[in-house]
Amino acid sequence: MGLLETISGPRDLDRLSNQQLIDLAAEVRAFLVSEVAKTGGHLGPNLGVVEMTIAIHRVFESPRDAIVFDTGHQTYVHKMLTGRQDFSKLRQRGGLAGYPQRSESVHDIVESSHASSSLSWADGISRAFEMTGQSDRHVIAVVGDGSLTGGMTWEALNNISDDNTRRLIIVVNDNGRSYAPTIGGMARFLNTVRTRRSYRAAYLTSRQAFDHMGAPARAFFRGVRGGLHGFLARVSNNEALYSNLDIKYIGPVDGHDMVAMLEALRQAKGYGAPVIVHTITQKGKGYNPAMQDEADQFHAVGQIDPETGESIESAGAPSWTSVFADELLRLATLDEKIVGITAAMLRPTGLHKMAERFPDRVHDVGIAEQHAVTSAAGLAFGGLHPVVALYATFINRAFDQVLMDVALHKAGVTFVLDRAGVTGPDGPSHHGIWDLAILQVVPGIRLAAPRDSIRLREELEEAVKIDDGPTVLRFPKGSTGVEFDAIRRLDDGVDVLLESSQKDVLIVTVGPMAGIGLDVAQRLAAQGIGATVVDPRWVVPVPRSIIALAAEHRIVVTIEDGIRVGGIGTRIRQDLREAGVDTAVTELGLPDEFLDHGTRAEILEQVGLTPQHIARDVVAMVLGSKIPHARALPADHTDTGGVTANRAQKD
Repeated sequence: MGLLETISGPRDLDRLSNQQLIDLAAEVRAFLVSEVAKTGGHLGPNLGVVEMTIAIHRVFESPRDAIVFDTGHQTYVHKMLTGRQDFSKLRQRGGLAGYPQRSESVHDIVESSHASSSLSWADGISRAFEMTGQSDRHVIAVVGDGSLTGGMTWEALNNISDDNTRRLIIVVNDNGRSYAPTIGGMARFLNTVRTRRSYRAAYLTSRQAFDHMGAPARAFFRGVRGGLHGFLARVSNNEALYSNLDIKYIGPVDGHDMVAMLEALRQAKGYGAPVIVHTITQKGKGYNPAMQDEADQFHAVGQIDPETGESIESAGAPSWTSVFADELLRLATLDEKIVGITAAMLRPTGLHKMAERFPDRVHDVGIAEQHAVTSAAGLAFGGLHPVVALYATFINRAFDQVLMDVALHKAGVTFVLDRAGVTGPDGPSHHGIWDLAILQVVPGIRLAAPRDSIRLREELEEAVKIDDGPTVLRFPKGSTGVEFDAIRRLDDGVDVLLESSQKDVLIVTVGPMAGIGLDVAQRLAAQGIGATVVDPRWVVPVPRSIIALAAEHRIVVTIEDGIRVGGIGTRIRQDLREAGVDTAVTELGLPDEFLDHGTRAEILEQVGLTPQHIARDVVAMVLGSKIPHARALPADHTDTGGVTANRAQKD
């Protein structure tokens, strides 16, 4: 039996010697590579925090001491040490979540995986402990993978440094990367600390010298290193970063040196006030394929061969991201006003191709979505057309900037939202299901949802030509799949995908939901119910032809992969009423709740967004047995309507 199999909770670490903890770290790395290779997941970040996580759980007493991870994708080791070693269904329905999840364990506190929030959580938790007389409890915030580039981190530090009586330890996991190498002045400063020879030479020389002098000298070494700034930090001038914060600084510490980590954390624990423990780590540590991967050091992988690191997933249709990347590069080649902006997601959002060709025209601002959006407004004012590429879930963080800095000033900025709708394995905080409801309230905004790769290219080209307000292009995760040609395009750009001579049901589909809409129409046709299927392409503002078509049909069905509350269906219903059209509308979309992790198909089945379920409900609406009821047929169509109803009822 290996050491890992004997760990069912953090206190099982107490009986292990330092050497056994080092051996345990090796077992944990082997486990991570073997298991994550089977399911996919965030491999690189977790390989980099093995010793750090073991040391934290050895020194502190979770859950009495609250541990907050930022970001949450670096918690696989934490899960393993807190009794969760079944990774067979990692990020799959019924299996472990890829992020902390309170329903899994009392050791998981913060579920959100949006970066740069941990210090605010830690500030609040530590204040609560102090105010309720629990001053013996510690709060540990693990900040890494680029989280220090987020402005919220610095807002929290400003407040933490103003009150130095709480037991709050900030562990900076400094690996120089978020997805890719971390950018910005802060990142450059920390990088000089990591690489400066004066620091490394001083650290190694002093450590070896004191080791040779025996236990008393080693104790003296630990004491000196734990000083206010540390003499090694002075050699490297690292105190310049933290000196004005009035927070005790320990480090830099080799995050893969188990003994050094234990020493640093014990010093921090005993200080009785906020402490920063600055650790230097290597993303992908111990796994050569990850360490040699220049792109993102295996930040997130699919199924891979554990020996080589090569993907074993079959190649399918081009991804939405790759289609966007190619088209943006083409457009940027033709129009030098186009510039790109992203927030620490150059490669995941597809901006890397433009950056390779035009490095001076692409800006990665770090994990700082608010800054990205307002900076884009400034670029637009200066005569450029910024394309801001983010995951859909992260546009939530910059709503005020979209509203007040871009829209209010009628800035020509295009937002490209990747991973829109149900994303699958990453769970509640990564589903991009709020963007349509949130953004459509912005005055003057234009929202596009391409149904396939052809429409993605043409709608992006249309978007970057609009300079009098914000435009948004949103698409899902994964491959583009089937292309759906229109039978005709209306004057205002609406595509008619299917048209029946019987105008019973108008099905309005949003983006890739076109496939479901066409399937529903075929099922209705088998029941003698005629349906017209349209793709608005630009869903906000609602095209006038949608209102005209709605007036001709007995009922309107909208299908979208955003939340129903305040969604596109709601907008269409309101516009119909304003135009005096009384056709009933049923708005089909996602419920206003947090959806657990699972495949896209599983989640759509769960919420009833399948062709079978939708067709069954629409038949009932046409027959008048389910609300909303379809409008009655005109008198001169009574016979036809009777046949339709009778046939539907019979089937």
